Amino acid sequence: MTMPSRRTLLRGSAAAAALAALGHRAGGLDAAEPTADAPPPPPAGVPPDVLAGDEGYWRRVARQYDVTETPVNLEAGYFGTMSRPVLAAYQRHIGRVNREGATFARREYPAIARAVRDRVARALGVGADEVAFARNATEALQTMIRQYRGVGAGDSVLFADLDYPAMQDAMRGLAAARGATVATLEIPEPASRQGVLDAYAAALERHPRTRLVLLTHVNNKTGLVHPVRELTAMAAARGAEVVLDAAHAFGQFPFTLPEIGAPFVGVNLHKWVGAPVGVAAFHVRRDRLDAIAPAPGEPPPHDRIDSRLHTGTTDFAAVMAIADALDFQDTIGVSNKAARLRHLRDRWAIPARRIPGVDILTPDDPDLVGAITSFRLRGDGDERRNAGLARTLAEEFGLFTVARSGLARGDCVRVTPALATRPEHLDRLVEALRVLAAR
Repeated sequence: MTMPSRRTLLRGSAAAAALAALGHRAGGLDAAEPTADAPPPPPAGVPPDVLAGDEGYWRRVARQYDVTETPVNLEAGYFGTMSRPVLAAYQRHIGRVNREGATFARREYPAIARAVRDRVARALGVGADEVAFARNATEALQTMIRQYRGVGAGDSVLFADLDYPAMQDAMRGLAAARGATVATLEIPEPASRQGVLDAYAAALERHPRTRLVLLTHVNNKTGLVHPVRELTAMAAARGAEVVLDAAHAFGQFPFTLPEIGAPFVGVNLHKWVGAPVGVAAFHVRRDRLDAIAPAPGEPPPHDRIDSRLHTGTTDFAAVMAIADALDFQDTIGVSNKAARLRHLRDRWAIPARRIPGVDILTPDDPDLVGAITSFRLRGDGDERRNAGLARTLAEEFGLFTVARSGLARGDCVRVTPALATRPEHLDRLVEALRVLAAR
């Protein structure tokens, strides 16, 4: 995966010179204020790393979101709030569905849904026949794992401590149903690219009959971005296939699925893409469709990806709004989003790393981190105390975060800014951590 460099306006003299040459004011770019149906396009010719620090531009983007500040939401990893243009479109779609009823659902909607699927497939870089909709990435990934045909008695399935619990459960269920064994590994702390690669290589060496590997693209617990392209190739060289949890990756930074090579992938559309809650997608590579059994009781034909998950009636308006969310994202640009989100992450994580007693759990390597980063105080992974720490941040400092469990070295607190987050929100977090670390 190729991601933009970490150099930002605030920490690069070349970036500052580029902004000055473009005639930027201290307060940002001169532009008209956005309206509810007009997200602000970025200025032409400004690199993402330069634009990431232009507070004037990003204030105009932030105005496209109606979000509360009591408390400030630093838990955007749960789901992404819709921008005002997307929310307005969603409400229009709800009105149309409600107004036209079954006439619309049976006559008009199928073609609209196919067009939206085409749009998602193009964004992922795959064929429309390799993509189907689900309600969330958990449903999509559990479907592919539990219906995977390539594991038998005596084989192994492999996952890491940082993988999502529901997907770990699905892997255990697959192993139990097929008479296979469960193999696990711990992602090292502090993480590095080579350290992650070495950990998987050692696990695959210990378990040579591994047939299915669960990989997480962007970890939901710490925010670590795994080198999934290299790990997918590593697994394939040892006779294993990868099911990729890309729930947090799609829309957070640019990539296409062929670049990674994983045959089975689940993505969320209601996290970083900003579509309504309840829409996701999964990808099964065309040449590996037979590796996933059809949904139980699904009548033939079984030569279509749709036969792998029987969804029944879906949320028409939510599916329709996916296209509006992608329009909004395309206006800003995924590379620009990625650079801004890392800029916001760095705004708090880098100074917090210098506070005695604060442990930042993701590295500052731009290839290994995006928006999400977690921390502990004084290495304390106690579940109760981390839940209390998140509660204190909300009640005493007005900053909403979330405690995360399941890490081999103990619980942590996750911080996830979004495009609506302002730098002063993150400065407030740094000051709160200074106070808490000193107690």
